[in-house]
Amino acid sequence: MVEPTSRSPSFRRLIPLGALLLAAAVFVLSGGRHYLTFAALAENRAFLSALVVNGGALAVIGFILAYAGLTALSVPGAMLMTLASGFLFGPWLGALAALVGATLGAGAVFLAARAGLAGLADRAGPKVQRLKSGFREDAFSYLLCLRLVPIFPFWLVNLVAGASGMKLSIYLVATFFGMIPGAIVYAGIGNGVSALIASGQHPDPYTIFRANILLPLIGLAVLALLPVVYKRWQGRRRATP
Repeated sequence: MVEPTSRSPSFRRLIPLGALLLAAAVFVLSGGRHYLTFAALAENRAFLSALVVNGGALAVIGFILAYAGLTALSVPGAMLMTLASGFLFGPWLGALAALVGATLGAGAVFLAARAGLAGLADRAGPKVQRLKSGFREDAFSYLLCLRLVPIFPFWLVNLVAGASGMKLSIYLVATFFGMIPGAIVYAGIGNGVSALIASGQHPDPYTIFRANILLPLIGLAVLALLPVVYKRWQGRRRATP
């Protein structure tokens, strides 16, 4: 009998991440992205509203699962889905539904990335190991900062967090709370989608980068990093003779 090679376990660990990538490719190639546009939302708003009225709580659960699935596939459309949540369920319930769906989907990507990429990161050089250990030690603060200021792609943050091998509980909590400001902003805009459609306007996808919104988010991100800065400062003080 042929003994399995040392590469076999690594390959098996990459299967969940590969399955997500394959599903994302199928979604895109089959034209699924055509439904993730504001024009599609405007065209189907009456049908979607009827589903919510008739479905009640099941409609909320269905939306959360759909949002989670799209997030797990890492396809562009988070802004539109959050707008749709505000339009369908109102600003507060809509924001909560979007947060839960996005967190669940991000958790799926995180678990798949941690299964495959963390094993590969363990074989990397000392510099990568130091970066990995540093990120993992202050995982909550770093991840909260990255979620508050959406400069880096959402999917990339999910992969990096998974590769760092941080705890799932820390990842989920930091992801949920870090996305709250953005979810409230876009769900609030989505609550007025009917008025936008009636006036022939489109929502501004860069609303969150306006100074009156972005600057407070940057302030919150800085506050999130203060524990890390203080910890580093204390470490240097103790190391100084």
